[in-house]
Amino acid sequence: MDLRAIVMGLAFALMWSSAFTSARMIVAEAPPLLALSARFLISGGLGVAIALALGQSWRLTRPQWKATLIFGLCQNALYLGLNFVAMQWVQASVASIVASTMPLMVALLGRVVYGDTVRPLGLAGLVAGVIGVAIIMGARLSGGVDPVGLSLCFAAALALSIATLSVRGASSGGNVLMIVGLQMLVGAVVLAVVSALTETWEVVPSTRLVLAFLYTTLIPGLLATWIWFKLVGRIGAVKAATFHFLNPFFGVAIAAVVLGERLGLPDLLGVVIITGGILAVQLSKQR
Repeated sequence: MDLRAIVMGLAFALMWSSAFTSARMIVAEAPPLLALSARFLISGGLGVAIALALGQSWRLTRPQWKATLIFGLCQNALYLGLNFVAMQWVQASVASIVASTMPLMVALLGRVVYGDTVRPLGLAGLVAGVIGVAIIMGARLSGGVDPVGLSLCFAAALALSIATLSVRGASSGGNVLMIVGLQMLVGAVVLAVVSALTETWEVVPSTRLVLAFLYTTLIPGLLATWIWFKLVGRIGAVKAATFHFLNPFFGVAIAAVVLGERLGLPDLLGVVIITGGILAVQLSKQR
């Protein structure tokens, strides 16, 4: 892994983790699926427009179209949709911690579906990451976490794992920004239908809601997703997924600063172990 990939991974993890805090703000004043659908509609429209301006084409390869549909459904409609709903009952920091279990799911699915191998050092790194997550989660569970919300977060992580592996078909052949925009539009349509059937569209307007919505739409929504596609294309799904181990630290830290959620010694200990796990996984991939 080169320096550019590391910088991309850190930037992605920071932006991605911040979305949990901004989402927590949004769901306090607007229906979660309606807000998320609107976010994807705007982000997807901007992505497609910018891609066209850059000369990118609607003509995707068959694997790209397939992966775009799967990614739009699994990441946008399922992963983010389930997390937005869950954050009506769980803290932003808890959602970010659960999301960091995704690399282990990616490695397992990669082994079962694609026959990927994980070297002993890499396996040790994945185990260390899970231990770090467990330390942080243990402290959170002692304070009481809603079981329904927690279950939705884990289901969301599984959906993101499937989406991550699907990027293998979408990250080759160019037109990356076009793919980013199109998969967001897929999520917007699916979530709009589900929202119309299940939610009451009542919004409490506020400055905080507007700012959180704009930030979530442009930074974690559009920019972070574009970086993610480029990162997976550069270093592969399993290696890229290890950056999600940083979600507990970034997610808990941002929630602590912005929302006043607690940041304790177990959080710091967990992130040290998680960082070591990431290093082990990266070293295991070196020839």
